[in-house]
Amino acid sequence: MTGPRTWPSEWLEADGLGGFASGTASGERTRRYHALLLSANHPPSDRFVLVNGIAMWLETEGEHRSLIPQRYAPDFLDSGAAELRDFTSQPWPRFELFCSGQRVVWEVLAERARARVLVTVRVEPARPGQTLCIRPLLSGRDFHQLHHENPLAHLAPEQRGDALSFNVYPGVPEIVIRSNGAYEHAPDWYRCFEYLEERARGLDSEEDLATPGVLRFDPARAEALCLLEARSPHDSAENEGDLQTLARELRTRERGRRAAFSSRFERAGESYLVRRGEGLTIIAGYPWFGDWGRDTFIAVRGLCLATGRLAEARDILLAWTQYVSEGMLPNRLPDRSDDVIEYNAVDASLWFVVAASELLSLAASVAGVLNADQVQTLEAAMRAILRGYAKGTRFGIGVAADGLLAAGVPGVQLTWMDAKVGAWVVTPRIGKPVEIQALWLNALTLAERLDPAFAELRARGLRSFETRFWNEARGALYDVVDDNHEPGAVDASLRPNQLFAAGGLPVTLLSPERARRVVDTVERELWTSAGLRTLERSDPRYAAQYTGGVRERDGAYHQGTVWPWLIGPFVEAWVKARGSTPAAKQRARTRFFDELSRTLDPTGTGQIPEIADAEAPHRARGCPFQAWSVAEMLRLERAVL
Repeated sequence: MTGPRTWPSEWLEADGLGGFASGTASGERTRRYHALLLSANHPPSDRFVLVNGIAMWLETEGEHRSLIPQRYAPDFLDSGAAELRDFTSQPWPRFELFCSGQRVVWEVLAERARARVLVTVRVEPARPGQTLCIRPLLSGRDFHQLHHENPLAHLAPEQRGDALSFNVYPGVPEIVIRSNGAYEHAPDWYRCFEYLEERARGLDSEEDLATPGVLRFDPARAEALCLLEARSPHDSAENEGDLQTLARELRTRERGRRAAFSSRFERAGESYLVRRGEGLTIIAGYPWFGDWGRDTFIAVRGLCLATGRLAEARDILLAWTQYVSEGMLPNRLPDRSDDVIEYNAVDASLWFVVAASELLSLAASVAGVLNADQVQTLEAAMRAILRGYAKGTRFGIGVAADGLLAAGVPGVQLTWMDAKVGAWVVTPRIGKPVEIQALWLNALTLAERLDPAFAELRARGLRSFETRFWNEARGALYDVVDDNHEPGAVDASLRPNQLFAAGGLPVTLLSPERARRVVDTVERELWTSAGLRTLERSDPRYAAQYTGGVRERDGAYHQGTVWPWLIGPFVEAWVKARGSTPAAKQRARTRFFDELSRTLDPTGTGQIPEIADAEAPHRARGCPFQAWSVAEMLRLERAVL
């Protein structure tokens, strides 16, 4: 006897440009970001929600049977007349519904490298005189905002053959809908949709959507086809021949492309590699993140370097070299040309050095990946970063007399534990955080051939690290020394950051005996089936769940909440501490890698969320599709285990 079917709670179709389609297995939209056509006007930024969803129903002799659930405020769910019998997100989202003895199958497929989504619907068996009706629900808003009824929305289409073109608002990409149905113009507004995930996050959660009319299909003649596309003024406006042929070719091409990936994590990882201008970048997570420096340099190691995609890694890292300033790389690239570039991360630049060093090492044995100019550009950026940090730069970042890297000023969050609510920095970690020292000393080691001064800095810093961070009573490392820049003050919080010194980076900074004790302590106190907690349970600041409004959630973000991406440095350190033997690798795969996969990816999509609750059942939270979470699973799979 089998148990109930398990479906992924959310699905994602990324277009490789920063746009995407996303939703839930039930069909109900629960986030402001759930949409069928969400495009990046200037890839990967300037993103607009264009087609939020559809209303779909069957008409038979005046009877109206709704097929997709819609939720309205306050707390009314129009669940429709159909029952969801099956759902899969592979190779693309496919919903199987049953409604009054009929099977309705609808699918959503985003094309790679084009802001275009194909929606198909089959009704089996079709009944004479029956009509399938689809109402597109439109907004044309910034993807972070919500839309409300207004008199400015322009809903009259321009019709060219089987294509309807809508320019809902000035300055917003044109929406082009091609279909094999008949269009009936009947403009209206659907009011007060409610998004449960937004409400749970303490954010505004109600939205009105405009609908221009109804597309009517005869399901007895053929499957219904709707091709949704975002077009900017510079895009080509020609149709590409017969819609049925185009749909068939698109499905064949995408099925083959997706089947070519060798693992589910590699297939999922493709979602995060997107175009920026003429180059390439990494989206930190869907649905709300852009391309972030820290996330990019961590994720590129798994998404590209571990999978042999060295040309993509080259393009990504070279694109960031132009932003080195006073030794720092920004933690976020601007969404718009007039945005201020924010240099508020101490670790992003050091992660760049680690990733660039790995690329240079791997490319040395592969012809044609890097030419002499590109090698010089990467090495110049590495030198500029390390010299900038040695000299001293923004936010109190600079080498102290003991050779360690100090960082931090009040009111600014610089490490990856970067939650901030208003003026409240939740985990300021001002002073000398442990993972920053590990990154600093690793970067100096990896780049010491570029400048003799780096070797001296490394030796001085390593001597201080060995004496100043060891906490014998806990068999662990302090999280911060010279806490808040007070000489001798320490933060003894037990957190996973110490793993980066104990084997979670290329160069281990501890003796084998101490590294083993650190790894064992972290495993005992922080490991869960979803990954590592960010704080031990006995700490009074420990947060068991990541729930509530913005302040409550950000307050729990790094105070116990599990971060799956940390499985990468943890398992790497765990295996090294056991001699990197085949037996240790096999045990780590079963004990950690497979356990996390079962907990956070039970349906085998390869997608791993940003965070999870610290306590069982470790419900997935935060961003449901996170680049570095997927990347570290992929790096473990390919490069460590």
